[in-house]
Amino acid sequence: MTNNTFSTRNPPPSNRQLLILLGLFLGFIVGVFWLLNLAINGIIGIIPPSVEQKLGALVVPVYEKQAQDSPTQTTLNQLLDRLEKELPSEQKQGRDYRVLYLPTSTVNAMALPGDAIVIYGGLLKEMESENELMMILGHELGHFAHRDHLRGLGRVLLVRIALAYFIGDAGGLQSAAASSIAAIGQSKFSQSQELEADEFGLTLLYNTYGHVAGATDFFAQSSKGIAGNIDFLSTHPASRKRVVELENLIKKRGYGVKELSSLPETLKGLELK
Repeated sequence: MTNNTFSTRNPPPSNRQLLILLGLFLGFIVGVFWLLNLAINGIIGIIPPSVEQKLGALVVPVYEKQAQDSPTQTTLNQLLDRLEKELPSEQKQGRDYRVLYLPTSTVNAMALPGDAIVIYGGLLKEMESENELMMILGHELGHFAHRDHLRGLGRVLLVRIALAYFIGDAGGLQSAAASSIAAIGQSKFSQSQELEADEFGLTLLYNTYGHVAGATDFFAQSSKGIAGNIDFLSTHPASRKRVVELENLIKKRGYGVKELSSLPETLKGLELK
């Protein structure tokens, strides 16, 4: 006769024991993910610009086809050149930063692998001064400096890209690049990443003009809600906190606030698709 009851020698596990086992299992899983995240962050830090350029050569052309080669794009690149002169030397080596202007109503800006910054027409429409725009460009350069644009591709995707490059798998690299296009458009940065990019942009703004007028203008407006398409807010979380952080940093560093510079004429009265 079969006895389905537990013997007194082997009592059933208590709820407390089950919870302990579950906790140990979950702790193990969390630990594995933490170590994996740590390893990938280390990999991101040592990926050379040449690898990034390889990826950019596959990703950037998608945006180049949409970009408008116009006086507007030329002016944006001239402004970017002024900021580049103030970059630390390590941020210039092996780099060729440029702006791609997309004349659509989207309010957004993105840093792409391959040293390209995408600026949408909807964002330019919101700019009220050259200084305000330069802060945005400096902010995007900050993402390059901290390699946030690579982290935004996603951990798994970035590993695929690195492995495909180092083992010479052209097909794998192209497949990863195709996935990257979607990942870039949906990538979001953490609050700490945004604040670090803001600080980087603020430094460039000061070094370029000798003051920081316009540094908080766009973010202050964003916290109130920009009319129309606000994709920028989905990929670059904007809040009153960011304005406060910038204001505190300006006060701490003793940066002055002087007259704003007007937007160049080629950036006014834009016709958007």
